[in-house]
Amino acid sequence: MFTERTSIGLDVHARSVAAAAIDGVTGELFQTKLPPSYDRIRSWVLDLPGPVAVAYEAGPTGFGLYRALTASGIRCEVAAPSKLQRPSGDRVKTDARDAVHLARLLRLDEITPVAVPTVEQEAARDLVRAREDCRADLMRARHRLSKLLLRHGIVYDGGQAWTAKHDAWLRRQRLDQPAERMAFDAEYDAVLTVKARRDRLDRAIEELAADSEFTPLVRRLGCLRGVSALTGFGLAVEIGDWHRFTGNTIGSFVGLVPTEFSSGNSRTLGPITKTGNGHVRRLLVEAAWHHRARYRVGEVMRARWDQAPPAARARGDLGNRRLHDRWVGFLERRKRPTIANIAIARELAGWCWSLAVMDE
Repeated sequence: MFTERTSIGLDVHARSVAAAAIDGVTGELFQTKLPPSYDRIRSWVLDLPGPVAVAYEAGPTGFGLYRALTASGIRCEVAAPSKLQRPSGDRVKTDARDAVHLARLLRLDEITPVAVPTVEQEAARDLVRAREDCRADLMRARHRLSKLLLRHGIVYDGGQAWTAKHDAWLRRQRLDQPAERMAFDAEYDAVLTVKARRDRLDRAIEELAADSEFTPLVRRLGCLRGVSALTGFGLAVEIGDWHRFTGNTIGSFVGLVPTEFSSGNSRTLGPITKTGNGHVRRLLVEAAWHHRARYRVGEVMRARWDQAPPAARARGDLGNRRLHDRWVGFLERRKRPTIANIAIARELAGWCWSLAVMDE
């Protein structure tokens, strides 16, 4: 319940902040435009009739303002932009109106806050996202190189691409024109550079996964097939507080539930929503493919189990058997593998949640 006297809405941008405050006693509205300096914002907030509460939307400016205001004893909420209610007939959008809208929603307790990570958690999240960006850069660099060769009629047919054998084949290629050779060298050098950067990030993540506040969680998640140290660490830092969810709601958080249009007796289900955290969704979808193959406990899985508590090992084994049986059921019903895998990924998210909230 909102108990403060003054509710404040801030529309935060890189070079300016539109601020609006509503005094609950007098009904007076205060509006101003501030520079993005935390000290200036804090000074303006503290000059208002107290006690005060502040809300602003989560965005590219991060959580520095939240930490600065909280350190000064000011209650601050970082609102989820997709959850902000707005009248359907409102067709005028300005920074000042957005700030007033936030102040009103805060007073009505209609703000849905996001989970604010700690400084250490945000740093780990930045590292994971840098690795994700590097993975995408490597894929694009490889595509550019392969399509350059394809335009000259050079196609690799010696097996799987981007292996040591494929790399040796690339080194043997000789193009006729000097300009073509220069283009090939540039693209090949880009592939090697990005791959080396990805490997460095992988090593850094593995070191953090082995010795950080996330280590117990990563080891419990590793009891499931397809969840390596990199995947488990990514899930841990991206989701943060797992206790916000249940086994049923975490699938909707990562956009793995179908869209629905229902009215009266009509009920129509469409493709998945793809809302929420796209990185977590990709990790779960990739991990779900591992459950299609016959389930057996190999050396890699036993090594992970040796690092996890007995309860997590038993839970992981149960989840692995259940998810594989689900795959078998989908294949017997002749479901398309891509559709079946999404269903498996949604259930895998629930199994990950059960391991994450498990007491050590």
